[in-house]
Amino acid sequence: MKQVIQNFNTGFTGLIDTPCPRVDAGQLLIRTENSLISTGTERMLIEFGRSNLLQKARQQPDKVRLVCDKVRTDGIVQTWEALKEKLDQPIPLGYCNVGVVSALGQGVSEFSLGERVVSNGSHAEMVSVAKNLCARIPENVSNEAAAFTVVGAIALQGIRLIKPTLGETIAVIGLGLIGQLSVQILKANGCNVIAADYDREKIKIAKNFGAKVIDLNEEDPVEIVDKISKNIGIDAVLITASTESDTLIHQAAQICRQRGRIVLVGVVGLKLQRNDFYKKEISFQVSSSYGPGRYDPSYEEKGVDYPIGFVRWTEQRNFTAILDLMSKGSIDVLPLITNRFKLDNIENAYEAVTNSKTAMGILIEYSSNLKKEDASINSRSVYLNRISPKKSKVNNPTISVIGAGNYATSQLIPAMKMAGASLSQIATNGGIKGIYAAMKYGFDVATTDIDLMFEEKGSSAIVIATRHDSHANLVIKAIECGKHVYVEKPLCLTLEELAKIKNSFYSKRDDGLEPILMVGFNRRFAPHVRKIKELLNGISEPKSFLLTVNAGYLPNDHWAHNSNIGGGRIIGEACHFVDLLRHLAGHKIIKSSINRLSENAEDTATIQLSFEDGSMGTIHYFANGNKKFPKERLEVFVLGRILQLDNFRRLRGYGWKNFKNLNLWRQDKGQKTCANEFMKSISNGTESPISIEEIFEVSKIIIELAQKN
Repeated sequence: MKQVIQNFNTGFTGLIDTPCPRVDAGQLLIRTENSLISTGTERMLIEFGRSNLLQKARQQPDKVRLVCDKVRTDGIVQTWEALKEKLDQPIPLGYCNVGVVSALGQGVSEFSLGERVVSNGSHAEMVSVAKNLCARIPENVSNEAAAFTVVGAIALQGIRLIKPTLGETIAVIGLGLIGQLSVQILKANGCNVIAADYDREKIKIAKNFGAKVIDLNEEDPVEIVDKISKNIGIDAVLITASTESDTLIHQAAQICRQRGRIVLVGVVGLKLQRNDFYKKEISFQVSSSYGPGRYDPSYEEKGVDYPIGFVRWTEQRNFTAILDLMSKGSIDVLPLITNRFKLDNIENAYEAVTNSKTAMGILIEYSSNLKKEDASINSRSVYLNRISPKKSKVNNPTISVIGAGNYATSQLIPAMKMAGASLSQIATNGGIKGIYAAMKYGFDVATTDIDLMFEEKGSSAIVIATRHDSHANLVIKAIECGKHVYVEKPLCLTLEELAKIKNSFYSKRDDGLEPILMVGFNRRFAPHVRKIKELLNGISEPKSFLLTVNAGYLPNDHWAHNSNIGGGRIIGEACHFVDLLRHLAGHKIIKSSINRLSENAEDTATIQLSFEDGSMGTIHYFANGNKKFPKERLEVFVLGRILQLDNFRRLRGYGWKNFKNLNLWRQDKGQKTCANEFMKSISNGTESPISIEEIFEVSKIIIELAQKN
């Protein structure tokens, strides 16, 4: 199928072929018939993509500070590579979609196949959208009109925050799509509306909708409002403009009455003048997109609705309210349509977005040829030619990859390719990240059909880089299909899953097969760690290990904290450090304990380990530190000697004869060596670089630690 994407690195905006997305539980698969370009948002994204690096930095100074912090801790080379990788990943454009339900995910009973629906889906021939972000279209509302629903919901949410009452006078500053819809909704609510903008064509449209208009090129809004209100001021202001200037917020405060209200829907300069708000006790609020539920994973991803008695207007209910207004004729969006383009002419559509002064409502039309769509847009796989193909060596293993997140595309896949892997298939849920990775690294196939990974006979190994809750099932399925497995940490989330993996692995071994199961514990392969291991190998005395991890803060709603999805950060990341100390000690862990800062600080804890040879290890895994401090420091104490490793760049020795401090130009956590060792073990038919007993031991201990109070 075809999808519109934006690449922030190259500035490319246009169509690419991607696999049809999967429809997971709680989702609808929708065949698109129309979509609306959000001229404000999408123009901003396009201009950002076309700007040079310096201009990008000026537009996002907060991100520049984060980059500077990363340079201090990780080095300029690694930071530069991470920045390029981030900018190079394409993003889907669009969030105003109309189409027909093509498939229903598990648990979706609110919709039926063949129904027309609106959603916040992107500009693509097929979209997969969570049910709470979809709404049924009334019969008397056309597809073209319905395409304005999501933009209308943004306007409606801003108006709900204003809480207008019958007869109040409300000003709308900024008369783009959201502003024009706001004018109509306020008029339908019985309000007197003053509409202001610099664009005379937009001013005419607002006037036709019944607003009293102000041409900001010639007229002073403060003077006009004083005359209209007899020096009292108006009740509220809705700002739907986009500008870096602080003038609009200043003018909004000036025209408000005592205890007036200002709600910001657009993007403006926010250097507020205290006296503007202090003297009149004006309230100011920023509206969040479509309404309650926005950015809440429970609502948007899991489909958990808010009780109507407590939250009357959610995102979905706002969608429905806009459609009802259209159905009753209370708002009319057809005068806002200025351009129509076929999907294949998307470049012309975006030229209108960036260059046309009159473009406002730009509709994209999709093919209605069902036979053509059945043959193309429903395909869940895209077949590509290799980029710079090379003749495969006889022993070159072929791998397939599941998952194309940031780590997979920036570290794991390049490391596997550098290690000599032939890249066969890459599978993702949505398709865009998969096609990006396929084109960049030379996979044969990008797909959203994960079952293909296990059916393909030519692939000898499966690399799993998905969210943590899927690891166990994918590992088991790969083993049972006779594949070698490389799974990013953690191996699994529960002891029950671990038992099932063990059973599958040892069953294959009992059948005479030698499956390789490796977890991505790459730190033990870092060059400085290998040097530490070399120095410790000749010492039988017990050792003391102190490992400090400045893990950094993650928001409470981050998926890594979710015990069902990410397993929590102890299982999800601290497993790395338990494995590292297990490797350096070279002996089994016989005792482990954990002490948390508090019940609510699951990711700020100290882990104590005791080893069979008498060695002991302490892991300080802290999320309450500062990003400017290096992330990881390892210290080893033994026989009056100390080794200190800082952030996998600097290794210092104290009391070691003939040892010189080691420094790297760039951080090396062992990802490349880890992948190389895995590939060598497949090619040579040798055992896994990490013994299966150690993998199972570390997995069991970390799960037990996470479960302790």
